[in-house]
Amino acid sequence: MGIKSFLSSCKRLIKLVGRPSREEIWTYIKTGSIGIIIIGVIGFIVKLISSMLQASPSS
Repeated sequence: MGIKSFLSSCKRLIKLVGRPSREEIWTYIKTGSIGIIIIGVIGFIVKLISSMLQASPSS
């Protein structure tokens, strides 16, 4: 695939793909935010369990 055909393909794709609506953008933002929050909560729980296991007395 030459550079000329690649650029032609990119140009065709850009013409084909439309701009997302405001509703779609908000859906993407909400989905991404929820994913980030879920990963943060999982990390917090793992860290909490880890620190609780290390702090427990082993008498």
